[in-house]
Amino acid sequence: MKKLWKGNEAVAEAAIAAGCRCFFGYPITPQNEIPEYMSRRMGEVGGSFVQAESEVAAINMVYGAGGAGARAMTSSSSPGISLKQEGISYIAGAQVPCVIVNMMRAGPGLGGIQPSQSDYFQATKGGGHGDYHMLVYAPSGVQEAADLTYKAFDKADKYRSPVMILGDGMLGQMCEAAEIPPARQLKDLPEKPWAASGNGGKAQRIINSIYMSPDTLEAHNRELFDIYAEMEKETAWEEYKTSDAEIIVVAYGTVARIAKAAVNSSRENGIKVGLIRPITLYPFPSKAIADAAQKRSVKCVLTVELSMGQMVEDVRLAVNGRKPTPFFGRTGGNVTTPQEISAQIKANGEKYGAKSAAAKEK
Repeated sequence: MKKLWKGNEAVAEAAIAAGCRCFFGYPITPQNEIPEYMSRRMGEVGGSFVQAESEVAAINMVYGAGGAGARAMTSSSSPGISLKQEGISYIAGAQVPCVIVNMMRAGPGLGGIQPSQSDYFQATKGGGHGDYHMLVYAPSGVQEAADLTYKAFDKADKYRSPVMILGDGMLGQMCEAAEIPPARQLKDLPEKPWAASGNGGKAQRIINSIYMSPDTLEAHNRELFDIYAEMEKETAWEEYKTSDAEIIVVAYGTVARIAKAAVNSSRENGIKVGLIRPITLYPFPSKAIADAAQKRSVKCVLTVELSMGQMVEDVRLAVNGRKPTPFFGRTGGNVTTPQEISAQIKANGEKYGAKSAAAKEK
């Protein structure tokens, strides 16, 4: 049954439904409702909640709990996620499953507490040291945030890898009707024969990320990248009104909702425009964007972000010079409007030869 949920609290409840029983965090706006909610609920379901002394401590607690086989989670916002990067790299190197939530805020530095999308590089390119990636989901609404958080725990276990939910301050604070997925029974969760859980002393199990032999470490890196190649099957995106589009807008998360409103109003004004919304940022839906750009009708591919331009680099790689790839971004915590995106659609359409239906009739 659907009920009214705040985004942060829906993420927390969905994690519990998925079988998360260990949460470690540290307060930072605009994600504070997640640890606040977890501090109450984890005791009710027999789980463990720790407000750590720092973000560094929190991510290493996740490393320990995940390495022991528990479904573990942490959440933070941009500067806090930066502090967790060393631990995230260790977790990826040790192949420990966990879920990490980042409700992005404006930066760089302490920046501001308003929404932003300027952590895209950090999330998708491996913000910590070494060669690693993780599955990154970018929900655009409260229901999808709950669904993807629930799903993230299964994918983390499947690939023995951290999975990130990349939201922003708008998503965390908005309230919408949503239904939390059904609670998983802990006894039904997949077994983890690799976990350092004691094993009754039958065999030695070691969870670490250090390999002193160059050849051994190289082999480990290649094994990880085989897993990342397997992750490609998780690539997800939404296409909206793209079949006859002359302009393609690419946007993710909450910005995609705003862009969808701009697409609708532009369509009402006779402009043939569509939207591609990446749902996974890693792996990125490069093929879907490349296929759209190859259509003869498409004149340009416009990327819209709350940043100075990060995802646009992956869009440009996908388009590979076939069509112009303009960019529009707001930053500093400012949120773009449908009117601003509509103006960009109109201006770029005129610049690159996509005309309104009215203009074509003349």
